[in-house]
Amino acid sequence: MEDGKLTVRAVERALDILLCFTEAEDLSLTEISARVGLHKSTVHRLLASLEGKGFIIRHPATERYRLGFRIWELSANLTHSDDPAVILLPELERLRDQLGETVSLYVRDGLERVRVQAVQSNQAIRRVAPIGARLPLYVGASSKVLVAFADPAEQQALLADPAWPPASDPAAYEQQLAEVRSLGYATSVEEREPGAAAVSVPVFDRAEKLVAALAVSGPSNRLTVELMKEHAPLLMDAARRMGKMLR
Repeated sequence: MEDGKLTVRAVERALDILLCFTEAEDLSLTEISARVGLHKSTVHRLLASLEGKGFIIRHPATERYRLGFRIWELSANLTHSDDPAVILLPELERLRDQLGETVSLYVRDGLERVRVQAVQSNQAIRRVAPIGARLPLYVGASSKVLVAFADPAEQQALLADPAWPPASDPAAYEQQLAEVRSLGYATSVEEREPGAAAVSVPVFDRAEKLVAALAVSGPSNRLTVELMKEHAPLLMDAARRMGKMLR
């Protein structure tokens, strides 16, 4: 049994190392060791195993590590006909061309939201939205949508989670969620990032189950509150079309 525990622990550590590369293209042994909180010798052994399997590549001249080609082999099988990020991409592009701003698709994962798809605005000054980014679920337009339209039991579990930051005014936050449900959309202005604004709507599948949050974001001096209100019906129309495309 002890061997099993050790094996699981090693796997978790190896995965933690791979996850370091969600925020950086290449890293040194020292940088990886600091990020995962392990001794360099332990990290070096794990990197050697990952390198041997093709998940990590080490540059001999710089002694820096990056993801290997085996990662791409795995990701090739992630894209399939049931993946909303793939199915809905044409609609995201259509909405981007219509509104001229960056369009993103988010799903909830625990107490975070994950950007699973995005198309960037073509304007010189734009909101850059990297795919795979993980953001807190307690702030931002898309977060409000994912919480407001969640199943009531899931919503209560979220708000009761010890890791959920306590609201300065719980009643006001509940009222805000109720308003989002009533309007059918949520907005945010510089809530998470200075100079950024966003408007978001829910995407439901054919069974009326919440699948994702669709958002349009841009500089707050261009994407004003008034403009976001004008955009909201267009987002809701796009979300309805997307929902019909999902099982």
